Amino acid sequence: MAEYDFTAFERHDHSGCTVSALKAAEARATEAGLRLTPVRRRALEILLEEHRALGAYEVLERLADDGFGAQPPVAYRALDFLVEHGFAHRIEGLNAFAACMHSGTDHEPVFFICEVCKVVAEAPQAVVGDAIAGAAAKLGFTPGRAHVEVLGLCPACAE
Repeated sequence: MAEYDFTAFERHDHSGCTVSALKAAEARATEAGLRLTPVRRRALEILLEEHRALGAYEVLERLADDGFGAQPPVAYRALDFLVEHGFAHRIEGLNAFAACMHSGTDHEPVFFICEVCKVVAEAPQAVVGDAIAGAAAKLGFTPGRAHVEVLGLCPACAE
């Protein structure tokens, strides 16, 4: 099972997260023959600036401030590309996006999302996999993919 990484909920030097995630994304894009265009790269950088879920219009506003245009398709195309290729995740419950902190691996994480500050931490699907498999077996259901989002309070907001 993959290691838990709840750095998002701890005080830390976030520049290290940003640099390593951006390097991993660039390497993966090169390896896969994908174009990380300036707008796609900047959208990823925006998502990487915090361990927080951002709505498409928040990303669009920041892209517009950086001179990439203010039309919604600018942000949506970049975000769709990032999600499609595993550089970001769509957080359904918030209608938002978060940078993938493990973009070099094929995974389906469980998201722990703070309802107050919107910080997002990823954990391996195995943390709930046995429970899902057990419930599915009782129902005679064969599970495929699972998208699990747990809403609550991060340690800072719970204080």
